[in-house]
Amino acid sequence: MAAFVKRYGSLFGMLAIVVVFWIALPDTFMTARNLLNISQQVAMLTVVAVTMTLVMVTGDFDLSVGSMASLAAVVAAVLFTRDWPLGAALAVALAAGVAGGIANGFLVAVLGILPFVATLATLTMFSGAAFVFSGGKTIFGRDIPQALSDFARAGLPLGTAGDKPLLLPALTLVALGMTALVWLLLEQTTYGRRLYAIGGNAEAARMAGVRVRLLRLSAFAVTGFGASLAGLMYMARVASANPVQGDGLMLSAIAAVFLGMTVTRDGQPHVLATVAGVLTLGVLDNGLTQLQVDSYVRQVLVGAIILAAVSSSAIGRKALRLR
Repeated sequence: MAAFVKRYGSLFGMLAIVVVFWIALPDTFMTARNLLNISQQVAMLTVVAVTMTLVMVTGDFDLSVGSMASLAAVVAAVLFTRDWPLGAALAVALAAGVAGGIANGFLVAVLGILPFVATLATLTMFSGAAFVFSGGKTIFGRDIPQALSDFARAGLPLGTAGDKPLLLPALTLVALGMTALVWLLLEQTTYGRRLYAIGGNAEAARMAGVRVRLLRLSAFAVTGFGASLAGLMYMARVASANPVQGDGLMLSAIAAVFLGMTVTRDGQPHVLATVAGVLTLGVLDNGLTQLQVDSYVRQVLVGAIILAAVSSSAIGRKALRLR
């Protein structure tokens, strides 16, 4: 029974959440349009969470992803106001995210600073830099290229619902592409196996010839790229950029990875499990919003459900050890 709880308890809990909302909202929740809407709502979080999985596989984590996303969006928006070409501005913003990730990796993997301390410091620095670049103001739609907004509204045709077309959102496609890429890196390459080895026992990996510092640093760099990409996706969706718009991504991304870990057999981070965690958070937010639950109450409920999922997994593991 303990093994069943450990392996499947959280998964059944996630499915139960879907069933509850399906029953409570029979006319709106499980419609194709709403499910596609959920996929677009969680697209940015998916990109951050799956790239965060790389860092957490090694036993590290990154608190700065939210402020890094905001900084990337602000950098791109400011360059747009200065008449930079679309591609060049986006490239600089993505490069800023990668640079931020490399800085985090250097502090943690090379200098040996605890991830919590290092990324908490860079969180503050990136957030301050976003305010400096933007002048503390929101950069609105007239300065954001129309092509970005058009992309965010576009999608892959899937048919019709009633007299309106159904589209698989372009932002969802970006999230799916990033998920597939990170899954390939972690599950199908030597690079991924070495990251898992570092997370299992960094010293043993080092003695086996794994370049631990470089690989940990590279994981932070990929996470920085994911954070900056998510920031640009959010900017495209809302046609604006401000220095705090990515603030909610960090806690949600870490929560999604931990939720995913509760459904894996070995209790380690895995990309597809992380996506399951993201979808759980997205379903919760969408369902509670449709039920018109106050946003503050939603935060309490989401936190309680995360705690319950992690606790059930921990109880299952403890019961197995005592057998």
